[in-house]
Amino acid sequence: MTSPLIVSIGFGAMARSLAASLEKGDSGLHLGGFLVPEHLPNDAPAGMQRWNSVDELIAAKPDLVIECATHEAVRETVPQLLEAGIDVVIVSIGALGDAGTVARIEAAAKTGRARAIAVSGAIGGLDVLRSAKLAGLDSVAYIGRKPPTAWKGTPAEQLLDLPNLKEATVFYEGDAVEAARDYPKNTNVTAAVALAGLGFKDTRVRLIADPAASGNTHELEAKGAFGSFHILLNNKPLPENPKTSWLAALSVEQAVLRHFSSLEV
Repeated sequence: MTSPLIVSIGFGAMARSLAASLEKGDSGLHLGGFLVPEHLPNDAPAGMQRWNSVDELIAAKPDLVIECATHEAVRETVPQLLEAGIDVVIVSIGALGDAGTVARIEAAAKTGRARAIAVSGAIGGLDVLRSAKLAGLDSVAYIGRKPPTAWKGTPAEQLLDLPNLKEATVFYEGDAVEAARDYPKNTNVTAAVALAGLGFKDTRVRLIADPAASGNTHELEAKGAFGSFHILLNNKPLPENPKTSWLAALSVEQAVLRHFSSLEV
């Protein structure tokens, strides 16, 4: 039986982690290649195929594509793949905070009879949140706490003296729309919560830089007709990228395994 062709958009820390983890596992699945712009260097492991354009990738007819790149890739590349009938796992789900992007993805998936799968990322409890939504939600809040180094390269650098921070400091408090827009590499989990619950505008977000934090902490709070719940996850960072929780990378692998499984639980 031929192994399915699984391809990533981008080949950064997330895609590399996925490739290594699949190789170690017993599923028989492998990351067969990746799509990156032609001007980027080719430093992929031997035996892995590279595509430089979407048209080339579509011609290869992959069985599943995992977007591990940017919001731009979600807006521009993912719809093209869906229209061609190719299922796509979306990792940069912060891009789904834009209603136009969501509409285009839904239309493309319908045209190509393909599936767009948004990963849960580093947060848990989304199954509970989706169920609770059916009875009516009053409030949903996400609190993200990470070491100062994890917020480098984000607007937090302009708001705080990250290298010399002495105590936990809240630097963002608002809705999931602005959080997903301003912190795209750090708050995909915010988008996952918003999509499962009240939407981007009505999901409250608080982001914290904490020098005492040894990893990334994610909290989810929700209240509604069902009652209330509070979930706290203390996640270790992905070794290759401290801005990403290890659990987020594992959620991508799990999405791949579920896609090719005959039984989903």
